[in-house]
Amino acid sequence: IKDEESGYNKNLFCIPKHYEEDLERVFIPHGLILDRTERLARDIMQDMGSHHIVALCVLKGGYKFFADLLDHIKVLNQNGDKSVPITVDFVRIKSYC
Repeated sequence: IKDEESGYNKNLFCIPKHYEEDLERVFIPHGLILDRTERLARDIMQDMGSHHIVALCVLKGGYKFFADLLDHIKVLNQNGDKSVPITVDFVRIKSYC
């Protein structure tokens, strides 16, 4: 997204009441995020080939993205020609600094 990108009018989206006053615009629609997450899952499956996948989630902020990404990977894993073993683990970080 370019710095001068104006985003989308928030009235085009269903915004929870408790966020309405805090938001001015929507820069990345949820559907676009889901599409890119699915594409990332496809890229991971292609790049990993038949290698074991170890997925590591950084708690707490990344759990939703992580769950969505794993859901896409699992679907691809079930519907693909080969099944790749996946190990899931979590790490909690005290500070990002």
